[in-house]
Order: sequence, then C-alpha cells, then structure tokens
Amino acid sequence: MRKVDLNADMGEGFGRWKMGDDAALLDIITSANIACGFHAGDPDVMDRTMRTAVEKGVGIGAHPGFADLKGFGRRRLPLSHEEIANAVVYQLGAAQAVARRAGGSVRHLKLHGALGNMTSEDVTLARACYAAALEVAPDIVIMVLAETAQQQAVRDLNCNWAGEIFADRAYNDDATLVDRSKPGAVLHDAKEAAARILRMLDAGAIIAESGKQIPCRIDTICMHGDTPDAVNMARAVRAELSAAGVELVKL
Repeated sequence: MRKVDLNADMGEGFGRWKMGDDAALLDIITSANIACGFHAGDPDVMDRTMRTAVEKGVGIGAHPGFADLKGFGRRRLPLSHEEIANAVVYQLGAAQAVARRAGGSVRHLKLHGALGNMTSEDVTLARACYAAALEVAPDIVIMVLAETAQQQAVRDLNCNWAGEIFADRAYNDDATLVDRSKPGAVLHDAKEAAARILRMLDAGAIIAESGKQIPCRIDTICMHGDTPDAVNMARAVRAELSAAGVELVKL
C-alpha cells in the first residue's frame, strides 16, 4: 500500500484576527506546519494550535517566514543570508518551546511564503537556512519543495528530509510554483485538486501547468489552510486518496 503524509499550513491567526479553520483541518491532515510569529501567529495561537495537534495525534512542524505581518510573509525582503538564517533559528526555538509545553515536539520544518520561494531558487540560501536549523535540531525532518534548490540543499547536508508537492498550486516547468499573481496559480476546485494529486502519485512526478512531468520523490502533500475552500479541499483530497488505497501517515 502506498503511504503519504497530508500537511497544511496553519496557526496563522493573530490576536483577535482569525485565519482559516485550524480545528477542522486538524481532523483531516496528518502533519501541521505552524506559524511561529513572524509572518503570522502569536504565542497564544501557537499554544492553542499545538495543543490541539497533540490531542489529535497530528505531527507538529515549525513554519518560519519573514517578519512581515502586513504582507503575510509573501514579500521578498532584501536581507543577508545570516539575518535570514538567524530568523529561522529564532522561530524554530520558539516553536520547540511552545510544543514542549503543549506535550509534543517539533518533528519537521517548512519555510513559508516568499522565503520558501526564494530558497527553492537559491541553493546557497537554502543551505544557510537548513544548516542553521540543523545546528539546533539535528534530527528534524526538513520539508522541501520537490526537485528544487531546496532538495539539492538537503542532499548536500545529508539530513532527514521529505519531498513535498502541492494539491492546490500550479507548477512551472522547473518545479517551482506559479506566482500567485498569475491566473490559475491557486486551484479552488476540490475535485480537480484531488484528481490531480492522484495523477501525480501514479506518475511519481510533479505535473506542471504545461503538462510536463518532473519525476520526484513524494512524501507529503500540502493543503493551504488560508484559502476559503481549504477544509473542503482537504476532505476531498483525503477521500480520493483513501479510495485509491493510499494510506495517510504523519512524517
């Protein structure tokens, strides 16, 4: 039987402002990428999200991004590699502390938004971020955008890693994600997304917007928790995978 992890980004509310239905998603997914307070989230949201994840047996991951609340971490900031690596470690440390207090532990790390996109293109930046995180947590699983510079970086570092594909994002021919500003970059039809994921699993490859197949290792599938249809999308993908005999297991 094929096995795969189903993850979602979450914990992205702040104060009285709520983002996404994390409680519902935590009934569906197997791993949670939890914002660490820079691009979104705060200590209370982190604590609440992590405690719910522990209660429901969902794996906890740190989801660090740029310190850009207004831009939700989706704007590229002109920072040095050292500044960015320090920011990743800072957020990882916060996630580890909150998770420990909630009765869990941080099992994986996934970079958010613009930082994730930048490291998918720049292997030197990716290595700087991941090497810094590994100094703090040597056994952590690094979740990477499959077949991008992120994957090259974790192979160079010889660390634990998981290849990720997206259920609700379109791909360029180089395995990077289509820019959100372009039409069709984000998929909103749950049935379409679920069928597309099954095609990718069957092919063992990313299927780009052009139809090009990019062979890759698929360990985990991402659902974005901040889209209006996130819960319906996640349910549909899980149902299709289960019907096709795919077992969902956390990293």
